[in-house]
Amino acid sequence: MWCTKCNIETEYNNCPECHSETVPVPESGVYWCETCQIPVMKEPRRQGEGQMEMFCPLCGRPIDYLSSDMRPVFPEERLLLELLLNKKPHTYMNASVWASNSRYYINGKSVSVSTKHFQNADTDKLGALLKQYQPLNSYEVFNKYIDRFIRANSYRLYYIKKEATDFIKRIATHFDEERLVISFSGGKDSTATADVVVKALGNPRITHIFGDTTLEFPMTYAYSERFSDNNPHTPVWISKNYDQDFYAVCEDIGPPARMMRWCCSMFKTGPITRLLNEAFPGEQILTFYGIRKCESVSRSKYSRVTHNNESVKIQKQTVAAPIFFWSDLDVWLYILGEHVDFNDAYRLGYDRVGCWCCPNNNSRAQFLSRIYMPEQSKKWREFLISFAKRIGKPDPEVYVDTGKWKARQGGNGLAAANDVKIKFTNCTAEDHAKIYSLTKPFDDSFIGMMSPFGIAAPELGRKLIQETIIIDVRTKVPIISIQPFSQHGYDYAVKIKTMNVAKHEDLQRVIGYQVRKFNACRKCLKCESICKQGAIMIVGDEYIIDPEKCIRCKKCVSAKYLDGGCMMDKYLKTK
Repeated sequence: MWCTKCNIETEYNNCPECHSETVPVPESGVYWCETCQIPVMKEPRRQGEGQMEMFCPLCGRPIDYLSSDMRPVFPEERLLLELLLNKKPHTYMNASVWASNSRYYINGKSVSVSTKHFQNADTDKLGALLKQYQPLNSYEVFNKYIDRFIRANSYRLYYIKKEATDFIKRIATHFDEERLVISFSGGKDSTATADVVVKALGNPRITHIFGDTTLEFPMTYAYSERFSDNNPHTPVWISKNYDQDFYAVCEDIGPPARMMRWCCSMFKTGPITRLLNEAFPGEQILTFYGIRKCESVSRSKYSRVTHNNESVKIQKQTVAAPIFFWSDLDVWLYILGEHVDFNDAYRLGYDRVGCWCCPNNNSRAQFLSRIYMPEQSKKWREFLISFAKRIGKPDPEVYVDTGKWKARQGGNGLAAANDVKIKFTNCTAEDHAKIYSLTKPFDDSFIGMMSPFGIAAPELGRKLIQETIIIDVRTKVPIISIQPFSQHGYDYAVKIKTMNVAKHEDLQRVIGYQVRKFNACRKCLKCESICKQGAIMIVGDEYIIDPEKCIRCKKCVSAKYLDGGCMMDKYLKTK
């Protein structure tokens, strides 16, 4: 059960916090009707109802449990499956075909396709055969099964629509209409979210934001354009990082990995933040996201509504997830039942649509990309092999083809790894003073990076040694002294002394975070996303903090939001 007021899950019919009546959470579980040859989803139980035997709503016969979740297999993927299993093309054209991960269900009977099938397949040959047999492919029987599936699950479709609609209307009342945004990635989840939000609020003019990572599937770009054409009254804003090239960044700090997806902040959340800061300066907005609880272990820990939390990637937005409890099959039930246009990548067999070379993609997604994106896939593999050789892997082809590159951590073998190491010596002439090594000359931008700690007062510093004093905003007492420093063994250096504080080492630690940013910033834009005031900007190669906008919340120097003070520490540190 779920309390819509407290935003918590509970086992009780009334919330233990506010005592209001809770609503059922859609239960998972897919059953199979042997007579109708379709999946039937478990209906949410009404209050007081126990577990009951399941019957098909169409034919009334008992049905058996099949899987926790599944998705439809469109004719394009079905043809590929036939070729992959060495079956005669169109063998299963008249069958009801569904899938769950790499397990297929043909008329309810399980057929497993192993990872080796994908790794060892001749994708060039398969691509040629698909072109040869696709013209004879048909949607006629597929559409009949889908129509039957929708009718059999009509109550569930009604329930998930109503529950999501009530949630959307309730959360939207806390924000002006002009501050509502829909995150539109071109994937099935954001497609369903966008449609249900627009219908719930009766407003097609809600702003949609499409984050172009420059690594989208060709089908995603085509769908995004089609969506704009089909919805002329819906503003679709496109955010894009025009300053960075993906391959150039990979050369510098290495390709993204499962635990080091720097690409997300640099090419998605960062550019979106910039767009939001420009459109909604100083305002908190409500963004509807297509996040679902069952997508991953990490997302299962999310809340349906999140704000002022380190898990929110863009701090100026409150995030609401209308389809938070939906399963994969719920999403498809909604899209197909409501006749919503969707990304054609799903017809080909992709079960998720994001960056085509994402390290989170499974072997089947990589296999599909070798068929449908052969040039991009070849270029990416060649880069990964050259990278593996550069960092000293003895078996670069195996390292790449077995997916071990996805598990890499840190900057081992990379010259850039030196930039995240905070090198300092304690000053022997003064207490609480450290001499930090810099990778470039000390300048005004370095002084500006001390803004989270206080206000720069250069007039209080000693002119002869070019000293700048940082004063505490509240007490107006000097707390930091900064001066350029020259010493043998340092190309560039700065001397920083703390004063009039109770915990000198704590302050020096977070000052070290800013030194790391100054030395190692790769314009990942994570800091811009953390600052809800829009005070942090990366302009050219400079990291700039606007002292007029900065409210000294210290989120940008907090390990809660930035472990090590800089995302590059995570991506480049070495053991």
